[in-house]
Order: sequence, then C-alpha cells, then structure tokens
Amino acid sequence: MRKPTVVTSILLSVAVLAACGSGDEDPTVDDGTDVGTATDGAGSAELTELTVGVIPVVDVAPLYLGVQEGIFEEHGLELNLQTSGQGAAAIVPGVVSGEFDIGFGNAAALITAHSQGFDLPVIAPGSSSTGIDGEDYVGVFVSAESDIGEVADLAGRSVAVNTLNSFQDAGVREAVDMSGGDGSSVEFVEVPFPEMLAALEEGHVDAIAQNEPFLTMTQEAGAQLVSSYLVDIAPDTPFLVAPYFTSAELRESDPATVEAFAAAVRESAAFATENQDAVREVLGTYTEISPEIAEAVILPQYLEEVAPAQMEFLIAFTERQGLVEEPVEIASLLPGE
Repeated sequence: MRKPTVVTSILLSVAVLAACGSGDEDPTVDDGTDVGTATDGAGSAELTELTVGVIPVVDVAPLYLGVQEGIFEEHGLELNLQTSGQGAAAIVPGVVSGEFDIGFGNAAALITAHSQGFDLPVIAPGSSSTGIDGEDYVGVFVSAESDIGEVADLAGRSVAVNTLNSFQDAGVREAVDMSGGDGSSVEFVEVPFPEMLAALEEGHVDAIAQNEPFLTMTQEAGAQLVSSYLVDIAPDTPFLVAPYFTSAELRESDPATVEAFAAAVRESAAFATENQDAVREVLGTYTEISPEIAEAVILPQYLEEVAPAQMEFLIAFTERQGLVEEPVEIASLLPGE
C-alpha cells in the first residue's frame, strides 16, 4: 500500500499547544484506536492510505458514512481514522509533526496556528452551526432555578467550556458583548463536556457551553438554553466550526491525493445531508451514545464547500477576541482565494 509523503517531524512550540486548547479524553470514544478503513483489504494495494485525526463528535459523521458507503474507496483512498478527545490541541500538532496526514479541528484554533507561522491549509469543508436560533447544536445552558435569563446576564458569571482560547469562550464572550453586557467580565472554566452537567447541577459554575451530543443530554436533564451563541454572533452566515486541513508539504507534494480526499468529503457531506437517518445510525459506530440520544441530537450543517466569507468572518472574529498573534491572510488558509 502506498503511503503519501507527510510533513517532516518538528518540535511544536508551547504557544501552539496553548492556543489550540486542551482537554481530557472523551468517553464517547469507543476505543481510541484505529476506527475506520475504506476497504476489506482485497484491493487495498491500489489504494492510497491516509491517516486522519478526528474528534468523536457529530461533526465527523459524514467521514464515517463515506467510509461505510465506499465513497473514499471510489476515490482511491483508504482511511485510517484516529480519534482524539483533545481535539485541536492534539490534532493540529499531529498534522504538523506528520503523525496525521489530515486533521479535523476547530477553525479558530487553526487560524491561531497560522498566526504563529504554521502553514496548514484548509482542504475540505467540515461542519457549521445550523444558523437557527434555539435549534443549533451548540449552546449555553443554565439550571432551571437560575436567575440568568438571557445572554447579557452572563456578565460577571462563570461559564464552563471544553477548551479555553477557542471558539467556545471567545464566542460566548462576543455574544455577551453584542447583547450589551461586558464579555470581559465572564469567568471561563475548562471542564470536559461529559462533566459539565454535573458541574452545573452542583453549583460549581453558573452556566455551561455544551455541544452535541451532550447538548441533548443537558436539555433532557432540565437545564435551560439561554443562548445559541454561534447564531447570535453570526446571524447572516452560519459559523464555520471545523474544517479538514493538511500540511503545506503534503498539499504540494501530492496534490492529487489531497484533491481526492476533498472530493470524497464533499460527496460524503452531500450524502449525509440527504440521509439524516444514516447519520444518526452511524453515530453508534464511533461513539457510545444511545440510539435514543442519537435520534434526538441536533445535527450541524455538513458543508460541501468552505465559503470565503465564512473564513473572512472567522479571521476577523479571532482578531477581535485576541486569539491571534499576527494578522492572518485568507490565502494562507484557503489557497487560491
């Protein structure tokens, strides 16, 4: 099996690790090992193997569907899917070092890495907010007894987020500012998604910023939604949460393989959008959520293209929120734009 050339291993700076966040292993992962291939091995000698770093969340369901439906095999690819509960904190360094050929991670962390000089071009679309207030797959919740009734009331309160210095705390802070509150006065506490509900119920924090599938679990426990914060801050263009990216070296040395991956992702995203029942079913193959929760979760938008307007908004957003050290040009993130 031919293995494409990957970026030469280098030592990552502490700054990249800090900017891209941290987190504990997510118990929704089945086993944390190789969780997907595109072939049973019969014709694998003709396929190009790619190691892809992913997060076990609803956002990557199209990738698993694409493997299951043979879409990646049709494009000449075999995927070795490696899961990480740490998200961009592990996946961005993994792509830079060559551990992963391709990564999936939150766009804000990716822009932060670019501002620090790491060339990691976006090669395929991922997921975005639904753009529907009250029906997004991320949101801020408070207990049923809380006196917090709207997002502006979060000023001066504590909010749990999975990762600091990411779209979560930056997004909540911006939503508070836009509503007339003081976003700088919000205290953010890093708490893994699975532990957030307990932290809220035990009074350790005043609010929690949840993502699916934990958002549905939180709602079913009786917590109240106070903000679909990504919709609040990006009402006109759905907020790009996470795309797929690679190293500049791989993109330049093997553009055909990179384009094949991008084409397969686009096809898989279209399939997922048209087959929502299949999306909910495949969630059980790489997470441990129940069929009942899988049926109830709010799914993100699965994108077939990354719109330059979405990336331009994100660059401006990260600059406003102080997540970048140096200005980032859209051409470095979306080559050809």
